[in-house]
Amino acid sequence: MLLSGVVPFVGEKRLLLLGNMKRTTLFTCLFLFTMVFPALAQEKGTIRGTVFDGATGETFPLVQVVIKGTQNGIVTDFDGKFTLTAALGTYTLSISFISYKTLEIRDVVVKAGEVTVLENIQLEEDAEQLQEVVVVAEAQRVSEAALLTIKRKAPHLIDGINATTFKKTGDGDAATAARRVPGVSVEGGKYVFVRGLGDRYTKSILNGMDIPGIDPDRNTLQMDIFPTNVLQNIVVVKSFTPELSADFTGGIVNLETVDFPDQKTFSISGGFGFNPAMHFNSNYLTYTQSSTDWLGFDNGDRKIPTGGRTNLPFRANAIGSAAAAADYEAILGSFNKELAAFKKSSFMDGNFGLSFGNQVALGENSLGYNLSLSYKNELDFYENARFAIWGRDGDPGVTALDRRELQTGNYGANNVLVSGLATLAYKSDRAKYKLNLLHLQNGESRAGIFNFVNTDQGANFDALQHNLEYNQRALTNLLLSGDHYPGGGAWEIGWKVSPTLSSISDPDIRFTRIRTDGGATTIGTESGLPERIWRELKETNVSGKLDLTRKFSFNGHESKLKFGFAHTYKDRAFDIQNFSFFANQARVTGNPNDFLLKKNLFRRADNINGVSFNPLFIPTNPNKYEANVNMMGGYLSGELSLNEKLKTIVGVRAENYVQQYSGTNQGATITFKNKEVLDNLDFFPSVNLIYNLVENQNLRFSYAKTIARPSMKEASFATILDPLTGRTFIGGFYPDVDGKTGEKVWDGKLRSTDIQNIDLRYETFQAGGQTLSLSAFYKSFANPIEMVQYLQAPNNFQPRNVGNGRVLGVELELRKNLSFVSPNLEAWNFTSNVTVIDSKIKMSQTEINSRKADVRKGQSIGNTRDMAGQAPYIINAGLAYEGFDNFFNAGLYYNVQGPTLQFVGVADRPDVYTVPFHSVNVSFSKGFGREGNFNVSFKINNLLNARRESEYQSFGAKNQLFQSLAPSRTFSLSLAYKKF
Repeated sequence: MLLSGVVPFVGEKRLLLLGNMKRTTLFTCLFLFTMVFPALAQEKGTIRGTVFDGATGETFPLVQVVIKGTQNGIVTDFDGKFTLTAALGTYTLSISFISYKTLEIRDVVVKAGEVTVLENIQLEEDAEQLQEVVVVAEAQRVSEAALLTIKRKAPHLIDGINATTFKKTGDGDAATAARRVPGVSVEGGKYVFVRGLGDRYTKSILNGMDIPGIDPDRNTLQMDIFPTNVLQNIVVVKSFTPELSADFTGGIVNLETVDFPDQKTFSISGGFGFNPAMHFNSNYLTYTQSSTDWLGFDNGDRKIPTGGRTNLPFRANAIGSAAAAADYEAILGSFNKELAAFKKSSFMDGNFGLSFGNQVALGENSLGYNLSLSYKNELDFYENARFAIWGRDGDPGVTALDRRELQTGNYGANNVLVSGLATLAYKSDRAKYKLNLLHLQNGESRAGIFNFVNTDQGANFDALQHNLEYNQRALTNLLLSGDHYPGGGAWEIGWKVSPTLSSISDPDIRFTRIRTDGGATTIGTESGLPERIWRELKETNVSGKLDLTRKFSFNGHESKLKFGFAHTYKDRAFDIQNFSFFANQARVTGNPNDFLLKKNLFRRADNINGVSFNPLFIPTNPNKYEANVNMMGGYLSGELSLNEKLKTIVGVRAENYVQQYSGTNQGATITFKNKEVLDNLDFFPSVNLIYNLVENQNLRFSYAKTIARPSMKEASFATILDPLTGRTFIGGFYPDVDGKTGEKVWDGKLRSTDIQNIDLRYETFQAGGQTLSLSAFYKSFANPIEMVQYLQAPNNFQPRNVGNGRVLGVELELRKNLSFVSPNLEAWNFTSNVTVIDSKIKMSQTEINSRKADVRKGQSIGNTRDMAGQAPYIINAGLAYEGFDNFFNAGLYYNVQGPTLQFVGVADRPDVYTVPFHSVNVSFSKGFGREGNFNVSFKINNLLNARRESEYQSFGAKNQLFQSLAPSRTFSLSLAYKKF
């Protein structure tokens, strides 16, 4: 009865053993019984491992594992894992399954009270099946082959790296490690992009589940918050299958945490980073910090003096009423009077990490846990930073660009990041449960002093500018998941629930600009009034999903039917309260700290017409909005092996996406109340074909439809200022009109982007983790969203649908051991991946007309341009030495991304492109002790001392800087101790 009940659902080659489970269980019990009495008299150790099916790349349950020459044995669980206890000694392990080649692993050493870990044990099918074939291998603790097996057998295009690579390279966090994945680039050391596509088209998930990062307007998580010692894999999925969320195009980056450590682990690390241009620099700029800034949050020193009231008096009220004047003057006197940055010698960067975990047996079940805490405190100081605005001259015969604004100076930034991650996992004979708790706390203070020169449209002036800012972010995420294997493995049921609370606060941003031209120091509307800003964002995100898999036999091969459901709800509240200040008759000096001194303030009773404030958010606040998203999804897909060579995965996903918005525009002429700004039911079909040319060689084809939706900030009336650069984000609901022609260049109707994706890849896998793959991909975009310069105001940028586009690219990956050159080079490995992309946007007629209105003499305006955010090429290369015997590793790594359209020009505003940043990093690490447990690592980042720059590009003109920062070289020394 048992056999007949499972025949339709499991692979034929596993049926015999499944049908004799009772006999196998009895056999196992006899083994264990014979161990009891001898074990009482001697010390014991433990052997743990994971067995994979070499034919499918999946973990292999019910495999028999026996210490050769003994009756000590066991079978693997549904995760392919096993645990054996044995007396001290050196053994040969025999691993077998019906119709598979028996694998013998020699020289497995068991030590008292310790765990010997065997990773990536692969069983290969016995094609002859006429006689027993025994494959003999040496014991290995670690191997990259497991991930390569998954990559070779995965239903979709994936790349990635695993814990083995982390150990070799010494990468301390996920962002640093992810740079080694083909087609991946990292922005600002934090955010991962795939195939040169920006944040809009790349998505980050944790253990297969969406969670927002500490910037909720990004699809990608801040990767540097995850220490590598709690990660099992970083997997980048580059093609769509229906169980995935449809809102990605370039790729999904999945961070997989360790759930059941194979052995007790403990690690502690600490380090320092030294940048000669930034650290121990007496010119470093800062301002008075709160007592808790070093922990990543403000203690209340920067709280708003109004308590968040929205019924504030104006100066006109204070003049006419004594009661209103008392209220007004109390608020005015409560503003923090510090407006000037000051110099202070800077210290070095510092970091600390602590983690531990273990797996504990609870009878026949297992309990695993991991705890991790990390702390980073980094100081950056940018001297001679430059931010500028350039435009085209009104005379079409002049090609040289005209400078409108120039801001030059220095600024310092102190960034603190505290992260804690706790994982608890429980496994029974037919189920596994996992609980993840993640908390992130991030605080950054910035202080700058700039010289500001304005030459725009006749408003010529020079000014001194001081910026004081603090940004505080917090995120708490809970992820509860379960995997169930009822009915002898015919069904797999997985579910996940993940609530997240996130907040962003900018308490008391202080912007002061004092005009210095004309032989006097003044403050006025032309040069920009001083401002104080408080911003607050709170968001709740709840996601859940259910996945069901049914295994069955089709055409003699194991096949799968998958279906499932998902639901995500997001709710956001955003508010800005800002105040501008007038000098009136108060004396203005060159020191901003004099501005709010009591003697300079407005006082009605004393008839002093001094400094006054104006609450800009009253009576209407266009920056205050509420928004929510309700997404329901479902999918169905089938995975079939049509013959020995060809596998097909076909399916469709449906998503009903509703986004609502409540807010008012500037001027209060339009008010939305729970308006459905997006309401779409979309279907996302996909086809993935895998053709096995020969052993270890695949040819893959993939087609899918995906989507990119505007964020809640983009689909709004918000106008959000970055005081440091002077740039303002304009919500996508505002229309834009060309003042010269009167033509509406943007209608204020922001829509989603539909994307068609085609991928083709040839891949080959060789021994020792060596691989070669060549990929080609094509993507077409309907209504892509890009950041465009807002015509009606300088230095303003807005998300818009810009016309249809397409991307065509090729990708080459090579991992090669240099032993083919000489056996003496066996410890050296070369890795390289190169992605080359050609992108085109077919411009809308309004954009074409806008460009033609400011065409230069001799210039021809076509109907296409580069796609914004799409790099034309990405190059990653590395040469690494891996000393397995002496625990010495070294590496030289190079990364560059080609010039990328950052902001789309409009009318007389030229396009802005990033300048390629040639990143060259060197790392050395040396382990000490018998197992290399104590490790010292040394790194040099930005060896070439490259600058991060963007520039305006225009026909016939010299490129002019839009932004220029000098990060300089950083030297890092880290010490770590790991106990296994």
